[in-house]
Amino acid sequence: MLAIFLSGCAGRPERVEQSDIIAAREELPVLMTDSVKTLISDSGVTRYRIETPEWLVFDKTEKPYQEFPKGIYLEQFDQQLKVQASMKADYAFYDEQAQVWTLRGHVHALNREGEQFDTPELNWSQQGKRIYSDSSILITREKSIIEGVGFDSNEEMTKYTILRPTGVFPIDEDE
Repeated sequence: MLAIFLSGCAGRPERVEQSDIIAAREELPVLMTDSVKTLISDSGVTRYRIETPEWLVFDKTEKPYQEFPKGIYLEQFDQQLKVQASMKADYAFYDEQAQVWTLRGHVHALNREGEQFDTPELNWSQQGKRIYSDSSILITREKSIIEGVGFDSNEEMTKYTILRPTGVFPIDEDE
C-alpha cells in the first residue's frame, strides 16, 4: 500500500515561470486597505476627509489606477474645518495617468451653495479642473429642481451647464 501511495506522489512539482509571476503581479493590488478614514492637509491646514470601506492601489499595471469597489465619501473643509462640499458614490475609480476620477452608482454631491447633485455617474478631471457626466442628473436647489442629461461644471460645481435640461422653475409674477 505504501508503494502505491509513494508512486502517486512521485510526479515532479509544477514549474512556475517568472513571466507568470510578473503577469500575476500586474493583476494584483500593491495596497489593499479596509475601513479607511483619512484627513488630507495642504500647507498644514486640513482640507479633505476621505472615508471608504475598501481602497485598492494597482501600480504595476500598464495604466496605474486606484479603485474603491465598495464606495467612497469625500468632504472638503474651509479654514474653520466647516464642511464646504461633499461627495458620495457606490463605486470610485481613479486613473493616475489621466488624473481622472470616475464615480458610479448613487452619486450624491453637495456644493458650497447647498445645491444637491444626484446622478448615476460623474467624472472629475483634475488636470482639466472640471466635473462632467453624460448621464442623467438631478439638481435640487433651494427654490427649484432641475433635471437633465449631460452635465459640465467647474471643480466647485458652482458654474455648470446642463446639456439637455428639463425642470420646474417657480416664477415670481411681480418680476
